[in-house]
Amino acid sequence: MSKNVLDPLEERIIHALQIEGRASWSELAPVIGVDAVTLARRFESLKERGLAWTTGIFPGGASALIDITCHPQQISDVARHLARIPEVLTLDHTSGGRDLLATMHADNPLSIWNIVTNSIGILDGVRNTQTHLVTEIIMEASDWRMRALSPQDAAKVPRPRPPRARAPRAVHPDVEAALRHCLTEDGRRTVSRIAAEHGLSEQRVADGLARMRADGMLRIRTDVARTVTGWPVYAWYFMRTAAKHIQQMPGLMARIPEARTALAVASQYNLVVAVWLREMSDVMRFEAALEAAVPSARIVDRSVVFRMSKHLGRLIDEQGAATMGFVHP
Repeated sequence: MSKNVLDPLEERIIHALQIEGRASWSELAPVIGVDAVTLARRFESLKERGLAWTTGIFPGGASALIDITCHPQQISDVARHLARIPEVLTLDHTSGGRDLLATMHADNPLSIWNIVTNSIGILDGVRNTQTHLVTEIIMEASDWRMRALSPQDAAKVPRPRPPRARAPRAVHPDVEAALRHCLTEDGRRTVSRIAAEHGLSEQRVADGLARMRADGMLRIRTDVARTVTGWPVYAWYFMRTAAKHIQQMPGLMARIPEARTALAVASQYNLVVAVWLREMSDVMRFEAALEAAVPSARIVDRSVVFRMSKHLGRLIDEQGAATMGFVHP
């Protein structure tokens, strides 16, 4: 088993967890066709090799993309400092009009401004920053699938169970805090472990987890290292398009298999799209296809990602694997 290659079973496991990241191994065994013990062992291996990870996502607050230009000899030093800032969730090393592209999340836009001004802009080596405040998430990377399961098998993956009839309608702040703390780092952490770590009853944790998922306050996301997916080229497109076409973008993006993320932003652009491509030559082909699909769209800038050094709090090594630790947001 190579550290940097996925076998067909691992691809099927990842695809199933992309559909339902907290499905039990016993539930997935008949779907994938392998016993639960083997599934658990193989996913543990994926995590140890840094090739797949599951994260709890808690919507709310404010998000932004931050362009950062640096003095060339100091890019690596700046990146190391940025990766340790909790609000910087993802950090890409890029070509084009930016050296680094950070994805940030904070309580509100003013908090983002404060961090950019007082934590990022003052770093030795930073020449300039530019903030693109996210106004709407059109497509999330969590919607992307490995495409290893057949449509029939994918339909068999169990969905989250709804809250039990007697579950409280509101989640107690202590329970919510425990879920945020634990699931942000490990979206599959067990109810029993969360309860034990925070001095709560398992029933309260289970009820809070089910309620937050049902109410859209928590999503479970499974990611895979791009370098082992067969889509090794990662690019960002910065666009301007007619405002009326922004509303049509969810349907358009859903038909483009390479698309990972699409964001409406407030800056000199109004649309930013991230894609995974199979070959560098696909960069121009994708541009042509996107502009044909949205006639008013004009690609103003684009950046190819050389490497990623942080993803949803996980520090990424030079081979693209999440092996360098975790910075809790």
